[in-house]
Amino acid sequence: MSDASTSPVFVSGEAARAVFRWEDAIAAMQSAYSRPIDAAAAPPRSIARADGAWLRTLPAIPPGERYFGAKLMGMTPMSADPGVQYVIVLFDRVTSRIAAFIDANIVTGLRTAATSAAALDRLAPAGPARLAVLGSGLEASMHVRAFASIRPLSEIVVFSPTAERRAAFAAAATADLGVPARDVASAREAVEGADLVLAAARSRGEQPILYADWLKPGSTVVSIGSTVPEQREIDVSVVARCDLIVGDMLEEMLEETGDMIAAREAGIAFHDKAISLSDLISGAADARVRAARAPMFKSVGGGLQDIVVAELILTKALEAGLTTSLPIKFETKY
Repeated sequence: MSDASTSPVFVSGEAARAVFRWEDAIAAMQSAYSRPIDAAAAPPRSIARADGAWLRTLPAIPPGERYFGAKLMGMTPMSADPGVQYVIVLFDRVTSRIAAFIDANIVTGLRTAATSAAALDRLAPAGPARLAVLGSGLEASMHVRAFASIRPLSEIVVFSPTAERRAAFAAAATADLGVPARDVASAREAVEGADLVLAAARSRGEQPILYADWLKPGSTVVSIGSTVPEQREIDVSVVARCDLIVGDMLEEMLEETGDMIAAREAGIAFHDKAISLSDLISGAADARVRAARAPMFKSVGGGLQDIVVAELILTKALEAGLTTSLPIKFETKY
């Protein structure tokens, strides 16, 4: 087995997929958020912008883990191929050396869904559930599989604007999970009667895609698509309906996402309904969670999630011999 403490290694997206298991990632996320997390150990993301180019950085030092590091992603409008690449750089606490570079494109989808599932596991009643999915992209696909690992799904109903994509999504869900899945022609049709509702597709015009009067009493909402002020996903009526709102990066979610900004401008008070994911997972807010009848988990994503999942993937990839040793050596400053 290679040793990431002696030389940097690279973990490809293919290797990450090969070693990843939802149960492991969800358990790792619940373990990380059950511990006290100093704000300085998991600061908000930073974004540098100039001339249309941007660079986003998400650093974290998870408590009690061997590795710490940051995820980087960037894009420039001058590129003929304007796609975004992601990389996670991990440092080893034992040696303080750079241990690994991980292709983080797939990791981003994995960690977001694992975090949502970790929250949903504490928010939603046990037992079979009908899942409504708004969206048919990578994030929606990852979330359905993560949710299926913690709850028996009686049915999956999906809506997205393109009929072919949503039909393919439903067919793949049934084939992969053995759960009856179907696509429908409207978001409302998907949501009505659902026990769990996943909003994972902002509209093209940044208009809300989910409204409170569609939701049945007692349903649990997971919203992942509005992460910056310019983005919209859920209507302000959904925020008003909720009696408990859980945020992974609580202040960032409350103050810097388009959905919550719109709710604040509409005069909806929500700060007193909000708790952190740490308080949910650690049990610090158990009384409020038990009393909730209309809970929502709203995610913006954070570096802690990236590093926790990256460590899990690196450890398993090393054990499986699926890392690539890099013929490089960094100078060390003493």
